[in-house]
Amino acid sequence: MSIIFLLIAGLAGALMAVQGCLNSYLGEKLGLIPAAFSVQLLGTLTVGGLLLLFFKGGSFLGVVGEIPYYYWLGGPIGVAIIYGVAVAISKIGAGNATTGIIFFQLLTAYLIDHFGLFKQEAVPFTGGKIIGILLMVGGAFLLLRR
Repeated sequence: MSIIFLLIAGLAGALMAVQGCLNSYLGEKLGLIPAAFSVQLLGTLTVGGLLLLFFKGGSFLGVVGEIPYYYWLGGPIGVAIIYGVAVAISKIGAGNATTGIIFFQLLTAYLIDHFGLFKQEAVPFTGGKIIGILLMVGGAFLLLRR
């Protein structure tokens, strides 16, 4: 495993915690739906600018019809994530919300790996992973105690 990609993933995780706090604040000030809209709009403008700067020709529109419909659910899922994280952080705090996010994110990721869903390479679920998940449950329990 490349340490660079692990660090990139770690940075993304750290940014998710920061984004959740920012979105929670926007949700309190604007309302959750306007906040989610604003975040998605700014994200669209950002990636649109990157597309203009870095897209090197060819046509991505040519393959749009060949892609199964469920691969397009990332956008609506992103809205649900923004909404859910903003609600959770405002009600239970950043640490508790992130504990739940990380636990269920890992559990879902291991199920995707095990069954090879979404064209991912199937990676068997091992006894070590089961022990790791049980340790995460124990850790989550300790983190969520008051």
